[in-house]
Amino acid sequence: MERPDEVVEWSAAEVAETAGTSTATVIRACQSLGFRGFQHVRLELARSAPLAPRDPQDASRANTFDDAVDALRLAQESVDPARIIAATEALRRARRVVLIGNGFSGPPLQDFAMRMSGLGRPVEAPVDPLAQQLAVHSLTGDDLCVALSYSGANVQTLRACAAASERGCSLVLVTSYARSPLGRIADVVIATGPVGSVHDLDPYLARLGHTVVLHALHRGLAERTAPVDVADMRHVVADALSED
Repeated sequence: MERPDEVVEWSAAEVAETAGTSTATVIRACQSLGFRGFQHVRLELARSAPLAPRDPQDASRANTFDDAVDALRLAQESVDPARIIAATEALRRARRVVLIGNGFSGPPLQDFAMRMSGLGRPVEAPVDPLAQQLAVHSLTGDDLCVALSYSGANVQTLRACAAASERGCSLVLVTSYARSPLGRIADVVIATGPVGSVHDLDPYLARLGHTVVLHALHRGLAERTAPVDVADMRHVVADALSED
């Protein structure tokens, strides 16, 4: 409670070390307070972070757009460009790509999957958690798993990614928190930073940073894709337009 801005960036082990106790004690303490565990506490701390003070005299500013700009600036400052390059190269080399995301992280991945397909890349983005498990169980060391998770602690996403990792598949994670259960098993972690939100459930501001990261990956891959490879895809888009 005294250091919430620091705790949202820490792991349970780091909290335990600072408090002079064990990781298990930290988790039990969180649960005794009515939370599911430390990850749940960390998310609530991030969501309750006060927004930057605004000038009440400046009636021309739209708060929603200002919040979005702040979220994107945080992502820009937090993301390591070298990790974008590493993830893009992994996408380029992959024989097969499976995208894993659940809850609010699902829709951005569906958009990313369609755009990847537009580059002629073999990609799958199963929506159902069971379908995700089935997809990753056939991955190999020549393939790539890309996960999107705001918290880095979604149980269903973690299960699928752990199964992919066990099969020698490389794992790229896009998340808000560099330190998380998913971050510990990922080969490349692209963290956009925790964004405080006034919304109780939907981390919509965080998704802005995630979406831009996915766009950066797509753009990097497109720059490495020959124009002839996407020529047929342009015809698909053209055929979808009404002539009336």
